[in-house]
Amino acid sequence: MRDHFSSDSPLVLVGCGHMGRALAEGWLEAGLKPEALVIVDPAASVGVLKAVPAENFIAAPADLSNDLIARAVVLAVKPQIMASVFADIKPVAQIGTLVVSIAGGITLATIADGLGDEPDYVRAMPNTPAAVGAGITGLVARAGISDGNRALACDLFAAVGSAVWVPGENHMNTVTAVSGSGPAYVFHLIEVMAAAGVAEGLPADMAMQLAKATVAGAGELAEQSDEDPSQLRINVTSPGGTTAAALAVLMDAQTGFPKVVGAGVKAAAERSKELGK
Repeated sequence: MRDHFSSDSPLVLVGCGHMGRALAEGWLEAGLKPEALVIVDPAASVGVLKAVPAENFIAAPADLSNDLIARAVVLAVKPQIMASVFADIKPVAQIGTLVVSIAGGITLATIADGLGDEPDYVRAMPNTPAAVGAGITGLVARAGISDGNRALACDLFAAVGSAVWVPGENHMNTVTAVSGSGPAYVFHLIEVMAAAGVAEGLPADMAMQLAKATVAGAGELAEQSDEDPSQLRINVTSPGGTTAAALAVLMDAQTGFPKVVGAGVKAAAERSKELGK
């Protein structure tokens, strides 16, 4: 972590579900002092993150001390309860405090309406591979954010993978649909590949092992290779061979991946827009 993230001013995490916990673990691993992390969640307990002092676990945002001035507040709660959370965290989110929301559909304007017309707000969309340090997060900041807070926001999510700044907030619903929801699409691909293997006679455990390893390996190859995925696909596809036979089905413009995945991403993006209304 950069020096600006190693100060004694606390980082407040509101919400410690799957993503909140992944973020907290990443920050601690990256060098955040345990005593500088305050976790707000009714279900959180000392056993969740043993390094964090017991007194730093708070049941609800309303229980935060008014004397606490946070360096940053990360909101990892459901969009439906965000309005009440805004009201409760106002005392600890002073001028200059970085406030980051990872709630789908919650816009920068919504954050400003809830907390005040300050510039240091960021909207983020991480994804679940953050739990193993392999996430990717799309970020967009409100105009006027300080350079220090912009760098801090990037550090927060680089601690659990990588982070990219999105050109404009109008792209965030698509980021949500592609990378935020995307792991579920990949997990379903593993499911259907394994099921297809079973249908062709493989034992279920072997089919699942093959499907998991294939998807994980292909993803790693795509990440590390200098060639783009299209070329990698071509590399493994011999003319008239088995892969070509499968791709003739999977790449069909009307019934294959292009049509199905495109429709799925569109549906997710539309739902993200609805959540922001």
